[in-house]
Amino acid sequence: QVQLVESGGGLVQAGGSLRLSCVASGSIFSLYHMGWYRQAPGKQRELVAQIASGGRTDYADSVKGRFTISKDGAKNTVWLQMNSLKPEDTAVYYCNAVSMLSMTNYWGQGTQVTVSS
Repeated sequence: QVQLVESGGGLVQAGGSLRLSCVASGSIFSLYHMGWYRQAPGKQRELVAQIASGGRTDYADSVKGRFTISKDGAKNTVWLQMNSLKPEDTAVYYCNAVSMLSMTNYWGQGTQVTVSS
């Protein structure tokens, strides 16, 4: 069982920055793809950014050039650096881990990001 704990959300003005952290239980990064998703009120959960076990990264078009996903296996931590934030980035952000072996999904509890205009 993988446990993911997010932190770093908050209230920020448009144009500001936040860095989200996700700490995983155990050393899982070699066997798991990691990602950040978000869900705004009344909308479906959507992929924001993902980082494969080998390090390849992918981003939603809406955040390319503004957000950066990274990880540190020694710290069992994945980060999402969010710059130039916009009001439409307001959502609950969730950390996700997908097992490369079983394709099982694990989710964190979510952290709220609110961007004021």
